[in-house]
Amino acid sequence: MELLQEWYMQETKDSEEEKFHRPIGEERLFFNAVSNGDLEFVRRNCKQKKFAETDGVGILSRDPIVNIKYHFVITTAFVTRLCIDSGMEMEQAFRLSDFYILKLDNLHTHQDIVDLHDQMVLDFTGKMRILVKQSGTSKPITTCIDYIYAHIKERITIEDLAQYTGLSASYLSRLFKKETGVSVSDYIREKKIEKAQHLLKFCNFSLIEIANYLSFSSQSHFIQIFKDFTGMTPKKYRDIHASSAWNITGSKL
Repeated sequence: MELLQEWYMQETKDSEEEKFHRPIGEERLFFNAVSNGDLEFVRRNCKQKKFAETDGVGILSRDPIVNIKYHFVITTAFVTRLCIDSGMEMEQAFRLSDFYILKLDNLHTHQDIVDLHDQMVLDFTGKMRILVKQSGTSKPITTCIDYIYAHIKERITIEDLAQYTGLSASYLSRLFKKETGVSVSDYIREKKIEKAQHLLKFCNFSLIEIANYLSFSSQSHFIQIFKDFTGMTPKKYRDIHASSAWNITGSKL
């Protein structure tokens, strides 16, 4: 009862002081731009520092840093779910969301939080831009792509995907090739190599550790497939692209 009374007192005070939230039309345009992959609109929004504006924005904490952090989390949640509804792989979207919200923990200035917000929305928008260009994918193939992303470190077969989608292996194989332009096995190998590239760039795991993590039959098999896709060995790729600033010593897969 006390909480209800407090709410009515606050609501009356806000009305008397004419504290009103800004219309949601502008926010709706922004969120739609992210989910539609409209990089130009989102870049313009970031350049105008819209996220940093305080007029018409709800006060979620009396501490200004905590307040903007709360708004960051809310924005990330909206973006994540809208992008999933617009075709982004669910697991990818949630992992991306978790990544940026965890990064938020270590930030303590208003500008750093605004900068992270801009990186986050541009990251989602860029990924959605690619998806929009690949639009027209059927539900079974979208489901397969999501499954492959979530299980990339496992050995995945067409039979696994057929069972997961409820389709026959032969039909699913034909449909996948028709809609993506590549076979299921080539697509899986391509995604494994993309993951391997990230590990080679940003981590210090050995080649055998990466081969085992991604369920290649052997280190030599991993090296051969990697070379087929990139034109160079994993070692050469690491020598060219590895960044010591991102090296994660002692991390576990």
